[in-house]
Amino acid sequence: MGTLTTLTDEAKIAFDTLADRTSGLVSPSLRLGVTGLSRAGKTVFITALVHNLIQGGRLPLFEAQKQGRIARALLEPQPDDAVPRFQYEEHLKALIDEREWPESTRAVSELRLTIEYESASSWNRIFSAGRLSVDIVDYPGEWLLDLPLLGKTYADFSRDSFELARLPAHAEPAAAWLAEASTVQPDAEADELTAQRLAKSFTAYLRAGKADEKALSTLPPGRFLMPGDLDGSPALTFAPLPDLKPGSHKTGSLAAMMERRYEAYKTHVVKPFFREHIARLDRQIVLIDAMQAMNAGPPAVADLERALTEILSCFRPGRTNFLTGLVQRRIGRILVAATKADHLHHESHDRLEAIVRRLVDRAIKRAGFSGASIDVLAMAAVRATREATVTQGRETLPVIIGTPLKGEMIDGEIFDGKTETAIFPGDLPAKPESIFEVSATLAAQDAAIRFVRFRPPKLERTAEGITLSLPHIRLDRALQFLIGDRLT
Repeated sequence: MGTLTTLTDEAKIAFDTLADRTSGLVSPSLRLGVTGLSRAGKTVFITALVHNLIQGGRLPLFEAQKQGRIARALLEPQPDDAVPRFQYEEHLKALIDEREWPESTRAVSELRLTIEYESASSWNRIFSAGRLSVDIVDYPGEWLLDLPLLGKTYADFSRDSFELARLPAHAEPAAAWLAEASTVQPDAEADELTAQRLAKSFTAYLRAGKADEKALSTLPPGRFLMPGDLDGSPALTFAPLPDLKPGSHKTGSLAAMMERRYEAYKTHVVKPFFREHIARLDRQIVLIDAMQAMNAGPPAVADLERALTEILSCFRPGRTNFLTGLVQRRIGRILVAATKADHLHHESHDRLEAIVRRLVDRAIKRAGFSGASIDVLAMAAVRATREATVTQGRETLPVIIGTPLKGEMIDGEIFDGKTETAIFPGDLPAKPESIFEVSATLAAQDAAIRFVRFRPPKLERTAEGITLSLPHIRLDRALQFLIGDRLT
C-alpha cells in the first residue's frame, strides 16, 4: 500500500504514529479495526465483545478470562475527539430489551475499552501496569474497497468498472447503467445534468448489486453506497466513461470534468480515510457473510473472493521492532470471520470454516499478501438459535430453534416475529472447492443451505435470577487471537 501514498502522506502517518506511541508509553493501547461488507454483523460483533468482557461473560477459550486474570473491563473516553463514539449502550438496548438487531455501520466510529488484568508472568508483573486500552475502530468495508483507487487513474477506474460490470454476476444489475453510458461521448461538452444522470444510474447499479439475491461484494466506490454528509456533492457526482484513452482529456469536456471529480474523491475522501484510520491499526478483523454469497451462487462467491483480495491488499501487514515501531504501524494479526454460524447446526461449523479458509487462501495468493498472521473462523457474535433434533419416520434430523424475524418465509409460511420454530438448515458441501463450481444447479444450492434470519435471543437467567451475558459461538476464540497475546 506504500506505493499508493506520497512522501507527504507517509510523513503525516509517521507523525500520527509517533504521537500514538508516545501516549502509549504511559498508557499501553492497541487499535483494533473492525470491518466487513454490509450485513456481516460489525455492530453486533463490537457490542457482544464489549458486553461479554464487561459482564465477565462465558469465554472459556479466552485465556486471560479463563485463568481469572482479568480484574475488570470498563469503557473510557476515546482518544480521537473528532471521531463519533460507537453507540454501545444504544445497540445493547436494541439487542437485549427490544430483541432487535441494531442499525448497521454507516460511517467510522470508535470506542475505548480498557482491560485491567494480572500478567501470567511474574517478570511482566514487575514492569507492566496490567492495563491495556483497546481502541475499537468500526468502519464500513465498502470504504476499504476504495483504497485501491489511490493507485488508479480515472481511465484505469473506468476500464476496470466496465470490465467488472460485464461479468456474469454483475451484468443484470449493471444493464441499465451500461445502456445509459453507451449514449454519451467522453469528449462531449461538460454538462452537469449529464453528470448527475450518469452518477445516479451508476449508483443504482451498485445498490442493486447489494440486494440479497445478488449478494455482490466488489462494488466501489464505497461512498456511493454510504455517502453520509457528501451526498449530492460534486465529489460523488461522477461515473466511469466508456472508451477512454489514457492521457489528458480536452479542457471543458465531460471526461475532463469526471476525471477532476474522481481525483477530488481520492484526495478529499479516500486519502484521509486511509491516513487517519487504516494506517494506524495494529490488529484487524474482517467479517463476511459467506452464507449469503453461497445462497446467491458461485458468481457471488467469486465476487466475495475478489473483494477479500482487494481488502487484503489495502492493509499494511508486518511486524516492527521498538525503534521502527515509533514511526511505523503495521497490522500484525488479521482475522477473517464468517458470521451467522448460528444459522447452521454445529455439525456444519467446521465446513463453514473450511470454506472461508479456502476463500482466504485464494485471496492471499491473488493479493500476494504476506507479513501478518492470518486466521479464519466461523462464529456468531450473538447466538440467536439453539440446537435440537427431530424425528421424521426413521430419520433423526439436527435442527436449530429460534424466532424468525417478522416477514421471513419458509415453505410459504410467513412468520410474525413472535413464534419460535425448529428449522432444518441443511448441510454445507463437504468439499470447499464445490462452492466455486458454476455448474452447481440452483436446486442443489437450495438443498445445501437455506436459512432465514432470526431475532436476537431472550437472555437466560440463573436459578438466582441473574441475567447471563449474550450467548455466542467462538467469540472467545476471536478475542484470543486478536488481543490474547497482549494480556500475557
